[in-house]
Amino acid sequence: MDMEIKELAGRDVVVLLENWVKKKKRRKIYRYSLCVLIIISSLVLMALEYQQLYQRIPSVLRLRAETEQSLNLNVPLTGEVVSVSEQGESNIPRGAVTIDLNRSVTIKTGQQDNYQMLVKLFGFLPFKKVGIQVIEDQELIPVGVPIGIYVKTRGILVIGVGEFTGQDGVTYSPSQYILKSGDYILALNGEEVSDKDDFMDRINQSGGKEMILTVERDGQAMDLKVLPRKNEAGEYKIGVWVRDNAQGVGTMTFVDDEGNFGALGHGINDVDTSTLMNTDAGTLYQTEIISIKKGESGDPGEMTGMIIYSADRILGQITENSVQGIFGICNQKALNLVSSTPLPIALKQEIQIGPAQILCTIGDRPQYYDIQITAIHLDHDNVNRGIEIQITDQELLDITGGIVQGMSGAPIVQDGKFVGAVTHVLVNSPENGYGIFIENMIEH
Repeated sequence: MDMEIKELAGRDVVVLLENWVKKKKRRKIYRYSLCVLIIISSLVLMALEYQQLYQRIPSVLRLRAETEQSLNLNVPLTGEVVSVSEQGESNIPRGAVTIDLNRSVTIKTGQQDNYQMLVKLFGFLPFKKVGIQVIEDQELIPVGVPIGIYVKTRGILVIGVGEFTGQDGVTYSPSQYILKSGDYILALNGEEVSDKDDFMDRINQSGGKEMILTVERDGQAMDLKVLPRKNEAGEYKIGVWVRDNAQGVGTMTFVDDEGNFGALGHGINDVDTSTLMNTDAGTLYQTEIISIKKGESGDPGEMTGMIIYSADRILGQITENSVQGIFGICNQKALNLVSSTPLPIALKQEIQIGPAQILCTIGDRPQYYDIQITAIHLDHDNVNRGIEIQITDQELLDITGGIVQGMSGAPIVQDGKFVGAVTHVLVNSPENGYGIFIENMIEH
């Protein structure tokens, strides 16, 4: 009996020791995991803080020539200014011009020139390079009138590749793995292509012979071979959907003193491929807004304009379609529609969070409506979303519900300065949206 009790006691001791060892291991694993979690969390927070700090500093900073102006980025960093010459050498002695970016600094500029600011963390760790452009002060006329837009693509745009049934009942897709959405077909067998109807006629007249397509893809030109096939109707096809033009309604943003215009605040993208359209030519037409669909959460509104494509309705020629908007030259008819006076432009570091206005046409003439600038992104990755805005004007909210399609390009004005243009609406909150800095639009 005593032996059994001793054996039981011994086993209990072993069990207790094993449990103690297991608990100790669990505590060690727990402490290790907690330390790893703390380290990872700290690194993530540091990375987020780094990113936010990085985005608070613009990659390009523009200053007015021959003026004194304040700069207040309010970041705990220092900046060393050097000049930029064609030889890549600075004529400013190293360390001669150092700026504390955590304080308001008054800068006196000379004539137009380019500089570079080397931003540093703790005064010595390289953080970011900022291009400084000293530019001539400029005034622009805010317009805010609706415009009808017609653009012709350079070549014809491939919006999709498909298949069809031939006369023999076999399914064909001649362009599969050869062409792709977003390609521009510039030439067919060495002859220029500009019209989709002419392109399809020439394919049909190929007699089924292999054809060479000169295609532009991602900025690179290449020759591709395609073999047309007969469809059920006996016509030769290569199985692509193409487009050669685009139309729409937007808002003219500004006119300068030489009659050049800017509009939309964003480029004309193809509705199917979502890529910026490679345009060859375009025309502006006078248009009237005939109806407005009010925007609601999840359902963006729209202004519908009536466009008559006749010579007496032309307002000017579009010469460029870019990420920052469409640009071109106005005619006298367009200039006669401009009723505003020129305003000085506001550089992005001068814009303030707070009240502002947009100029747009809801009725028969342009009118200013109240908005609130809610956020400013000096170095936003998306050039068209540097300004966050909210419509506060009750009259405009009652009519449109906020920002609607067709309002893109409406000028934004604050404290008597031309700030930017409306570009996007938040689909789930139509009273909120984005704008582009006017300095980004006029850099062309």
